[in-house]
Amino acid sequence: MRGGEKVLELLCQAYPDADLLTLFHVPGSVSPAIERLRPRTSWLQHLPGARRFYRYCLPLFPAVIEHFDLDAYDLVISTSHCAAKAVVKTGRARHLCYCFTPMRYAWDQFDVYFGEERVGTLANRLLRPVMRALSRWDAATAGRVDRYVAISQHVASRIERYYNRDAVVIYPPVDTSFYCPAGDGTPVVPEDFLLVVSALVPYKRIDIAIEASRLSGVPLRIVGDGPERESLTKLAAAAGGSAVQLLGALSDAEIRDLYRRAAAVLLPGEEDFGIVPVEAQACGRPVVALARGGALETVIDNVTGVLVSEPTPAAFAAGIARARAIAFDSGVIRQHALQFDRAVFERSIHHTIESLAHA
Repeated sequence: MRGGEKVLELLCQAYPDADLLTLFHVPGSVSPAIERLRPRTSWLQHLPGARRFYRYCLPLFPAVIEHFDLDAYDLVISTSHCAAKAVVKTGRARHLCYCFTPMRYAWDQFDVYFGEERVGTLANRLLRPVMRALSRWDAATAGRVDRYVAISQHVASRIERYYNRDAVVIYPPVDTSFYCPAGDGTPVVPEDFLLVVSALVPYKRIDIAIEASRLSGVPLRIVGDGPERESLTKLAAAAGGSAVQLLGALSDAEIRDLYRRAAAVLLPGEEDFGIVPVEAQACGRPVVALARGGALETVIDNVTGVLVSEPTPAAFAAGIARARAIAFDSGVIRQHALQFDRAVFERSIHHTIESLAHA
């Protein structure tokens, strides 16, 4: 599961009698704690091919999310990176939104997702008015939330900019008891490879990591899947064949093993928070990250990793070289990651929800 699902998992554990509503659900794709609530889906779930092509349903999301009947509820908790924050509640109900980000593609990252080089000239022109309409709807429905909780200071500033609303910050949870150095206490000697753990989508900028790996001469392993896999496979082949490996989706245990053994974990894209760098640091490994967005809140330059000023292969190759020259203290790195532990999240979100419910 990705970071959003891990947040939802803890909320489901905290409120086991709640009703869980979602636009889509693929059975077996989430943990038993989520499945136990028997997610109720929208009518989009029944469209042919919806599980595979749900991204193409984006223009329908506003109408569908507003169709959910919430009349029976006094407290609504939404986890939202797109449309969930716009549910329509009753006047007596309170609504807390745990906001991963205002819609990136509708606000300031349209070209990253729908630039001409990615979707073609015709699709680019057709999608521009659609995304403008989505951004207007997104701003117009911001008032339906009683309290915003942001995943980072970076996202809180986006909420203020686009929604004109304040937000408290509660960092997403990381299971630092699972993501940890080797269980027997034996130090793991880092191997000579770099690691990326990511959905293969445009804004993650995996292309930068591949080219930086070639420039630095250090092998790269990429964990994850997504719509960019085919193009990234071609790019990896052009960069040097077996030096770049796309491993696909792996289990959490397999990812933890790679974290422990990697020379460094790369974060080449601008993240709203970035849970992967924290998981890597919990395992005692340094991170080479773009010095923008959430990484500025999770990575300490020269202490728990290296911050790179520009999103270019050359800058990341230089960052990799700098990281390889630093004698990082894995104990210090892990100690830094503990502030993002699940228990910290649970206490903070419970207090915030209870204070809203009884306001």
